[in-house]
This record gives sequence, structure tokens and C-alpha cells, in this order.
Amino acid sequence: METLLENGYLPVLEAQSRDALEAALVRFIQELGFQTMSAMVVIDRPLGEPEFIVMDNTPAAYKDSFHDLSKARRDPVMQHCRVKSVPIIWSQKTYLAAGQSEKWEHQAQFGYRHGIALALHLPLGRHFTIGVDRDQPLPADLEETTRMAAALHLLAACAQEPALRLLAPAPGKPGAPELSPRELETLCWTLDGKTAWEIGRILGLSEHTVARHLHNASRKLDCTGKHQAALRALRLGLMD
Repeated sequence: METLLENGYLPVLEAQSRDALEAALVRFIQELGFQTMSAMVVIDRPLGEPEFIVMDNTPAAYKDSFHDLSKARRDPVMQHCRVKSVPIIWSQKTYLAAGQSEKWEHQAQFGYRHGIALALHLPLGRHFTIGVDRDQPLPADLEETTRMAAALHLLAACAQEPALRLLAPAPGKPGAPELSPRELETLCWTLDGKTAWEIGRILGLSEHTVARHLHNASRKLDCTGKHQAALRALRLGLMD
């Protein structure tokens, strides 16, 4: 299984369409031992409701209920992901503790009995969440469950860039250079006054990798330095 999981990251990273990304995610989580998954990009809107863009393999009979935002806002797993970045390993106990036993009973009919979920909270008011579900309990061995959570966390880190690129491309003016989400993130934090070392700590990257993203962004924007590049990206509408 280890080889299959390691190889499974590459199709996610290289996905060139929404369908290809969704298929790669489903294959990965099924090899990990789960039946269903949902991956979601959330875009904060300062003057309105957030935008939710979802990919999932939810059973058809449960889709309407699953996509009901009024129910999702009361879901304890979603509430955890809304404010935290650490994974949540959930079961019936999670819903009982939140007073949502009826919701668990309903979703359990469709195989949503146990699972893991997490969120990545990114600059520019963007978020990426992924959850995986199954009808059987997670392994009693804590080390095995921790390994599953770690694999999902790495999957989210790999999937967030293609998901943002394919589902919610960054705004920009016609003819503006195309910057990757990572390049935009590093420029955004540069505008906030952060050094390359500080940006690396925030994004979980090495200082060298951050410097490379800033250099690439500066080159694409025809600028001689990262601060000039950040200001030009702002003027071009590449960043909010």
C-alpha cells in the first residue's frame, strides 16, 4: 500500500482538469481505506457570503442533504475545520458531544460513520478542506490512525494548488502574467512585511523555496525585486 500511496500523490499534483483531480483524489483515498471524500475550496467575500466549490463522490441518494449549507453549518466536523488547521478524527461520539446525534444517524445510513477531515487556511481569503469517510471504525492502533491522518494532510498539501488553479483561478486583468498560487501567496505575505524566513514558517516551506517562488514571480512580472513585484501584482489585480 505504501508504494501505491506514494505514487498516488503525483496524479493529484499533475491534474489538468477538475475531473482528473477528482478522480485522482478518489483513487488515493480508496487506497488509504476510505469510501468517500469531499474536497472544497472556500473563497471569502468581504461584501457577501463565502463561495463554496466542492468536488466529491457522495452517493446520489445523499447528495442533496450533503450539500445543504444550513446543515453543514451545524456539522461539528465542518465547524472544527472552519477555525482550525489540525485534522479531526471523528465518529459518532463527535456528533453526540455536539448535540447532533440525529445528523449522524442520518448520514450513517450512507456510510458516513467514521472519518478524518482537515482544512488549510491560505492567504487571499482562500481555504481548502478535505474530508474522508467510511462505514467501519478507524484502526484501534493509534500509530496506524496517525499515519492515515498524516497521509491525508500531505494529500491536502499536494491538492490545494491544483484545486485553486482549476476551481478558483486567481483574478487578473487580460494579458497579465500568470502566477502560481504559491507565487501569489509569497507576494501577499511580502506585502504584509514578512521576510522569506517568516513566510517559510507560515507556509511550511524552506526559506530557499520561498526565495525561489519570489524570484519566479519577480521574473514573470518583469521586476527587479520582491517588493516591486508585490506592488505590481496588486496593481494588475492579481491579488485582492
